[in-house]
Amino acid sequence: MAEHVEHAQYADPAEPHPAYPVGLRLSGRRVVVLGGGQVAQRRLPALIAAGADIVLVSPSATPSVEAMAEAGEVRWERRRYREGDLADTWYALIATSDPAANRLASAEAERTRTWCVRSDDANAATAWTPATGRSEGVTVAVLTGRDPRRSAAVRDAIVEGLRDGTLAAPHHRERTPGVALVGGGPGDPDLITVRGRRLLAEADVVIADRLGPRDLLDELPPHVEVIDAAKIPYGRFMAQEAINNALIEHAKAGKAVVRLKGGDPFVFGRGMEEAQALAEHGIGCTVVPGISSSISVPGAAGISVTHRGVAHEFTVVSGHVAPDDPRSLVDWQALAKLRGTLVLMMAVDKIGAIAAALIAHGKDPATPLAMIQEGTTAAQRRVDATLATVAETVRTRDVRPPAVIVVGDVVTVGVGADAPNRPE
Repeated sequence: MAEHVEHAQYADPAEPHPAYPVGLRLSGRRVVVLGGGQVAQRRLPALIAAGADIVLVSPSATPSVEAMAEAGEVRWERRRYREGDLADTWYALIATSDPAANRLASAEAERTRTWCVRSDDANAATAWTPATGRSEGVTVAVLTGRDPRRSAAVRDAIVEGLRDGTLAAPHHRERTPGVALVGGGPGDPDLITVRGRRLLAEADVVIADRLGPRDLLDELPPHVEVIDAAKIPYGRFMAQEAINNALIEHAKAGKAVVRLKGGDPFVFGRGMEEAQALAEHGIGCTVVPGISSSISVPGAAGISVTHRGVAHEFTVVSGHVAPDDPRSLVDWQALAKLRGTLVLMMAVDKIGAIAAALIAHGKDPATPLAMIQEGTTAAQRRVDATLATVAETVRTRDVRPPAVIVVGDVVTVGVGADAPNRPE
């Protein structure tokens, strides 16, 4: 069973006494399902998840229901209903195609005080099945009387709000302080994962990168402390150390902390450094993957990093240090020999030197490339060039970071001149 059960009920003007909502705990208790058709196919998984001792009575069943029986999840008696089938039963679902059998079974349920759902006649039932949804241990059950479509619509709205964080329902009794390393995606706030957005809505403290989805910060409640990691002083190395210290300090204070990053935490995001620092202090860490800008930004600009007959692989490389820098860990000679797509991150400042190195190692100077600046945001801009012209293009077109640079023939594979995101 789920941890919590929440019910929403709307009064039906035609119903003087609305149904009383309750969560049934059916684990190990006998439940009888009459009929093996589509209704049973929809309802059985939830009864199985509840741990019920399920007896299916039906001469036939759908392939999915039959598979549940073969897996031992239900006990299937291949026959029609007969008097006495509901003896010692806690809950019954009547869903056969025989109206007479349904009436007889419903009458037995009334006599034996068994809560009974009727798929063919809700008015004759003693129980109604709510529209149910689940999100992170919360069960949402909605009843709107005789309007199942409205029940489903209300259910969907609540569950979606819980999942994406627009409906805040933070834990209070069982929340464990710790840190969540959340990948915020390439920049568009709609591209953060559902789990990332939910954890953001539950946070006490958010330490945010400059490249994270900043628009989401405006949605946080006023009590949430937002720390701009880009403004932590003392230079690049000390800044990371200061970020680690801030994560540790707030987590030890019992706060729920979200480290909001751009892209994915483990793709040039120093996420592992932060996870290691937290582990050294015994602090729990949840990693929430994000959509990496290395593939999402090209996609938003109309570039597929792989394409049948053009590129069978793509390589993602950091370009934050030049090829001749002794700190570089990249084998540029090997990269120049690859036939696939090369995706360069943090490379705007060094793209001239990188292009020169690739050409020196044998890459065709006419190889096309595209620079996508501020990808997936309202300021997105795509500028095309070649390896031979890119250094001059960056200067004359004033291309600035953050930008993702795609090198390879996939750049020229488009979807038509009238497509959005076409190059300038």
